[in-house]
Amino acid sequence: MSKFITFEGIDGVGKTTQLNLLIERLAVECGVTVHTTREPGGTPLGETLRSLVLGHSLDSVSELLLMFAARREHVVQRIEPHLQKGEWVVSDRFSDASLAYQVGGRGLKREWVNTLMEWVHPNTYPDATFILDLNEEIAWQRRQQRSKATQQTTTDTFEKQNQEFYSRVRQMYLQLARDYANRVHIIDANRSIEAIHEHIWSITAGLS
Repeated sequence: MSKFITFEGIDGVGKTTQLNLLIERLAVECGVTVHTTREPGGTPLGETLRSLVLGHSLDSVSELLLMFAARREHVVQRIEPHLQKGEWVVSDRFSDASLAYQVGGRGLKREWVNTLMEWVHPNTYPDATFILDLNEEIAWQRRQQRSKATQQTTTDTFEKQNQEFYSRVRQMYLQLARDYANRVHIIDANRSIEAIHEHIWSITAGLS
C-alpha cells in the first residue's frame, strides 16, 4: 500500500539526515519502493522555479504562487504517479511549508493557502508529516556551522531571514501540529540522530 510522508521544520533542524535514514530503513526492512523528492523542486520546472524563489527577493504573493506552480507539477508528474503504483513517496517539504513560511513567516492569509491547496492537490495529502522542532537560535547556530563546513559563500532568500522570522515559522509549525494532530507529528530535534530516527521509525512502522 502506498504512503506519502513529508518532513518539515525550520532550516537547520536536520531534515535531510532523518529523511535519508528513513528511506534507507524502509527499503531494507520493509522492502517497499521508496521515492525521495523535495520542494520546491522535484521536477525540471520545479527546480527552475526553486532557483527563482530562493535566488531572488520576490513579492510575498508572487513567492506563494510560484511555490504552488512548482507543487502542482510535482504532484502531477511525480507524487501521484508513484502513489498510484502502490509505491512510497518521501518528500522534503510540502504544503505545510507554505503555511509555515508564507503564512507564519511572511504574514499572508491562511485562507489563501488553504484555497490553493484545495485547488492544486485536492486529493493528495501526506499520510504522516514529521516536523523536526528546534529552538530557532540553535537552528541558526547549526546553519552557521554547516555553512563553514561546506564553505558556503551564498545564502538563499530564506537563509537571509532573521531569528524573528524563523520564530514565526516555528510557531506556525507548532500550530499545524495542533490543528492536524492525526497526521502531523512534532519530533524533538534537540536529541541524538539515533534517538530522533527511532522516534520517526516507530511512527512510520505503524503506517505500513
